[in-house]
Amino acid sequence: MRLGGPYQQLERHLLRNFIKYAHRDMVARDSFWHWLSMAQHHGLPTRLLDWTHSPLVAMHFATANTEKFDRDGVIWSINYEQCHTLLPEPMKQSLDSEGANTFTCELLVQAVPSLEQLDRMSNDPFLLFFEPPSMDDRIVNQFALFSVVSNASIGLNSWIEGHGSLCRKIVIPASLKWEVRDKLDQCNVTERVLFPGLDGLTRWLYRHYSPKQRD
Repeated sequence: MRLGGPYQQLERHLLRNFIKYAHRDMVARDSFWHWLSMAQHHGLPTRLLDWTHSPLVAMHFATANTEKFDRDGVIWSINYEQCHTLLPEPMKQSLDSEGANTFTCELLVQAVPSLEQLDRMSNDPFLLFFEPPSMDDRIVNQFALFSVVSNASIGLNSWIEGHGSLCRKIVIPASLKWEVRDKLDQCNVTERVLFPGLDGLTRWLYRHYSPKQRD
């Protein structure tokens, strides 16, 4: 959907070529879900969406762009444990046998080793969440989580429309954004921490020293 056009057919070509050309940065034992996480992490359009376990990190991303401080911000919260009660039985059993409430790449590859198999598991689209491998400090510091819908032609907004009781939409009014942003900075929830390295440092400094329009 991020590309437009016949995106369902493009998905496998994108991933195949990513794996082909990114091989130097991965090893043969890495699973398909590891490859998919790496592709999403580095900006490839995939059906994954980025989430976080941390409400503070969510507030950071809702208030990081000072050019949009004249608009309300939104945080979406989904009860992923309840989502997982709607999974096909083999996937629920995989979580239950591990005593886990969310998947890892290792658990996923045992339950469903490819997107094609994921698509075939149920006629009713379902949503699952998994924790990506700790590829770098950014993943760790952001308390990262990925979601994936079982059908490539179904957007998350469509899934939410049918499962509204599992979701919450939290609005941050534009009038409160500067106050929220200041408190996050005091808690050290900043680009410098969430994006370790020089890029995060410069993004933090750029925002921190930009003029603040509070009216």
